[in-house]
Amino acid sequence: MHQFTIATRESRLAMWQAEHVQALLSGMGHQVVLLGMTTQGDQILDRALSQVGGKGLFVKELEVALEEKRADLAVHSLKDVPMALPAGFSLACVMAREDPRDAFVSNTYADLDALPQGAVVGTSSLRRMALLRALRPDLRIEPLRGNLDTRLRKLDEGLYDAIVLAAAGLKRLGLQARIRAVFEPSVMLPAAGQGALGIEVRSDRTDVVAALAPLVHQTTWLAVAAERAVSRAMGGSCSMPLAAYATLVDDRLTIDAAWGDTEGQLPLVRVCLSGPVSDLASAAALGQRVAEDLRTQVLAQGGTLAHLAVSANEPE
Repeated sequence: MHQFTIATRESRLAMWQAEHVQALLSGMGHQVVLLGMTTQGDQILDRALSQVGGKGLFVKELEVALEEKRADLAVHSLKDVPMALPAGFSLACVMAREDPRDAFVSNTYADLDALPQGAVVGTSSLRRMALLRALRPDLRIEPLRGNLDTRLRKLDEGLYDAIVLAAAGLKRLGLQARIRAVFEPSVMLPAAGQGALGIEVRSDRTDVVAALAPLVHQTTWLAVAAERAVSRAMGGSCSMPLAAYATLVDDRLTIDAAWGDTEGQLPLVRVCLSGPVSDLASAAALGQRVAEDLRTQVLAQGGTLAHLAVSANEPE
C-alpha cells in the first residue's frame, strides 16, 4: 500500500478524471488524496493560447507540483498533453479510452446538415475548424474558450447555433443528453489521444509506475502512441489543424490522419496506413510514416512549410 497525491486542474471534468483514478487506486488498497490547482491556461480566457504559451499552460503547474514533491502523479486528458514532455517527466499510464469521437451540440438543430447557411458554430480547435470548413464552407466558425461547462453556457446564452465538443467529456460528466449527434471518424477525425486519460509522473518514480501498472490499457496506449507520433512529427508540441486516429485489431494498427487549411484555401489532405505493431516503438514508427506521407501530400497540394508551422494550442 502507498500514499499518493494526485495533482489535477480544478475544472469539473478534470476533477472527475482525477477522482476516477483516485477511486481505482483506492480500490487497490492505496491511500490517495487530490491536490486541485488552477493553471495559467484556466486563467487566460481573453487570448488564444498560441499567443501566450500553448497547451503547456494547462500542465505546467501540475508538473511543478510533481517536481516539488507536493504530488506524486498528475491526471490529464491525453489530447491536451504536449507531444514532448520536459526532461525528467514521463507518461506512466494510458487508461482505456472513452468515446474518441466529436459531438455536435445544439439547442435547435439536430446535426451539422440541419444548420442553415451562415450558422455560427463555436470551437477553438484548429482541427475542428479545418474539418468543419471542409464539410460546410458556408458556416461561420467562431472562437469558443473556457471549460466544458462554460462552453455549454455560452451555447445556452444564444451566442452560437451549435458547438462541437469531445463526446468523452460530456459522457464522463453525465451530459450525454446534450449530444444531438456524433461525428463518425470517417467524417471528422478525432485529435490525437482524444478520449484517453494519461497519467504523468517524474521519471524516477518507479514506485508510482508500478502502482499504476494495473490501470494500463495496452491497446489504447499503442493507438495513442501512434497518433501522438504523427502530431509530434508534424509539429512537435504545437497543435495544428491536424487529426490522427488509430485503431488496433489483433496486432495490426491502422492510422488515419488529416491536415486541413483553416482558411479553406487548400484542400483537406488525408492519409491512411496500416501495419503490424508489437510495442510502443513500432506504433510510433508507423505514426512517423503517416506524418511523412501527410507532409508530402500537403506540400504537393501547394502548401508550404509556413502552412505546416501554423500552431494554436487549445484543449478541446
